[in-house]
Amino acid sequence: MSRIRVGIIGCGAVAQILHLPTLYQLSDLFEVTAICDLSDKVLAGVGDAWGIAARQRDYKDLLALDTVDAVLIANPNVYHAEVAIAALAAGLHVLVEKPMCITLEENDAVIAAQASAGKIVQVGTMRRYAPAFIEACRIVQGMDDIRLAKAHDIIGRNSLVIDPTSRVIKADDIPQSVSESLRRRQDEQIRAAIGDAPDALKTAYNMMLGLSTHDSSAMRELLGMPKRVLHAAQRRGGRSMTAVFDYGDFLCLFSTGADNIPRYDTYLAIYGENRVLRVDYDTPFVRNLPITLSITETRDGLSKTESVTHPGWGDAFTEEWRAFHNSLVSGEPAKASPQDFRQDLLLYREMIQHMAQEAGLPA
Repeated sequence: MSRIRVGIIGCGAVAQILHLPTLYQLSDLFEVTAICDLSDKVLAGVGDAWGIAARQRDYKDLLALDTVDAVLIANPNVYHAEVAIAALAAGLHVLVEKPMCITLEENDAVIAAQASAGKIVQVGTMRRYAPAFIEACRIVQGMDDIRLAKAHDIIGRNSLVIDPTSRVIKADDIPQSVSESLRRRQDEQIRAAIGDAPDALKTAYNMMLGLSTHDSSAMRELLGMPKRVLHAAQRRGGRSMTAVFDYGDFLCLFSTGADNIPRYDTYLAIYGENRVLRVDYDTPFVRNLPITLSITETRDGLSKTESVTHPGWGDAFTEEWRAFHNSLVSGEPAKASPQDFRQDLLLYREMIQHMAQEAGLPA
């Protein structure tokens, strides 16, 4: 098990720009032995570029290969749980891109499948593996005077970064009927998760699953699970939202949104009586950009010191895959586990209830 054979299911932009280069960098730990995608164009382009001979259009055919120990699930979100459960039944370990699933029922089904298979499942919330974030968690454990926290994530459209910096082989050969089927399934899953809600709440829920899960999962590792949601509201058709989480002695202000500025305005901040910690993230679509920990503090109440720590060059995706390898070798569960992801879904359900009430809708 020292060198893990990986099959990749879903070879879109995230796999091409982030996971494949990372696995190539970690070739002492991993070998990509098979890929799967519905697009023949993507299969041919990615397979040729990375020298991968085994190319499947049906994920079940990939799961049946005897040259795969673990799978990366990076296909559309609505299929994540289905593929994860099938992979576990096939005796394979799983690293599944976020969101792991759409509904609590799916989440519980993955948990049951993992318990039956006895395999590792890790959810791809890679920001939690950045050394700057881990150091922040260590420091916060010793803070008993937190006054306020913030989890803030406003980003430009990913294409604003991807198009000028990367070459992505696009799946423009997939029939329109497949795309329509995907949209129908997504609508069904969102309805199963939050009911027959207005489009704005559906969009907000999708934003939570796609972007906010980075922030809420990191927030929970840093601070624990909040006691309750005090406030949540959305605007701009669900593409901009805020929430307030109650931690008893302090509140956490939560904000998520998207615009057309090509940058990431993304951070976690913890405000104590004499110290402020802030972890800043940049776009993941340019590998190895710094993730930093800034500390502002006073020791005498008269002067202040400021420091910015960049623990070293590297990428959060690299650390995520190292952690996955360590779990496979040691048998230790992943911290970003299905049980852990379930806590995000519980938070999102409560946020949606507040948003519905704020809009005058039945909760």
